[in-house]
Amino acid sequence: MQSNIISVLILVSCTVFGGLLGHFGWGEGAGLYGLLGIGAGLGISVLILMRTWVRMDGAGLLGGAIGVVWGMILGLLLFSGVSSYVSSPEISATAYAFFITLFALIGMQLGAVAGRQLRRPGEERTPAAGAVIGILDTSVIIDGRIADICETGFLSGDLIIPQFVLQELQTIADSSESTKRTRGRRGLDILNKMQKQSSVGIIIESKDYPSMKEVDQKLIALAKETNQAILTNDFNLNKVAEVHAIKVLNINQLANALKPIVLPGETMKVQVLKEGKEPGQGVAYLDDGTMVVIDNGRRFMGRTIDVTVTSVLQTTAGRMIFAAVKM
Repeated sequence: MQSNIISVLILVSCTVFGGLLGHFGWGEGAGLYGLLGIGAGLGISVLILMRTWVRMDGAGLLGGAIGVVWGMILGLLLFSGVSSYVSSPEISATAYAFFITLFALIGMQLGAVAGRQLRRPGEERTPAAGAVIGILDTSVIIDGRIADICETGFLSGDLIIPQFVLQELQTIADSSESTKRTRGRRGLDILNKMQKQSSVGIIIESKDYPSMKEVDQKLIALAKETNQAILTNDFNLNKVAEVHAIKVLNINQLANALKPIVLPGETMKVQVLKEGKEPGQGVAYLDDGTMVVIDNGRRFMGRTIDVTVTSVLQTTAGRMIFAAVKM
């Protein structure tokens, strides 16, 4: 929304300034509508280039817009200095267009870079209300824990949900397979729940990439274009995003970081639920889902026993605790 407003302001500003500068550069020979048309054409060209170069970043757009205005003014001043030495109207018009366009583009590039640099220190701070937290993927929506996190108030700002992610959720919810259908409907229910929360705002991003078939590829492209983080539980998407230098907020990593710290030598009470992979091993689970592998615990299956922690293994899938039966 912010980018669209800035784009309109850029177009209007370029139209007005282009008309004014055209008036001073060419006089009234081209007529008012002609001069405004020149300004509008320049504004559209600037917007196209800014969408490519600045990638519709809010701070970059604002800095680029200011740079365009100053660049056009500087181009006019330089043109005025050399116009007296040019007698041909055709050469004068060509020189005018060259100076204005060249310095407008230079000003846009310098302004966009300056705008981004001024914004970067603020990115390191906790997002304030109205700031964009990141882009949600399908897995993190279906998981549902993002809604619980937002409900606690630890996150405050806007979450971006691309239209192609919504379409994927709809496809899953309409699946003939009952398991997929349940997961898809759960994801839609989670979104409805989040829209009712006051601590976060939901932004539906309509931009799509028809040339890309995979949703993950579209997420990567959108994140690169908007310079936003991706919120996901997908291990493969996480790795691909890191290759593209995109910031990833992984809910699984957050959950692992918040799990209680267990140290070797501590004792705990667990219920042995099944046998392990190795002979004699038993397996139990803590309330948060952490697996506890108990040496010689198979004979206690179905019983609640005291165990002593021997080691803790941290994996990409979560934390695994190894323990022995307390004697």
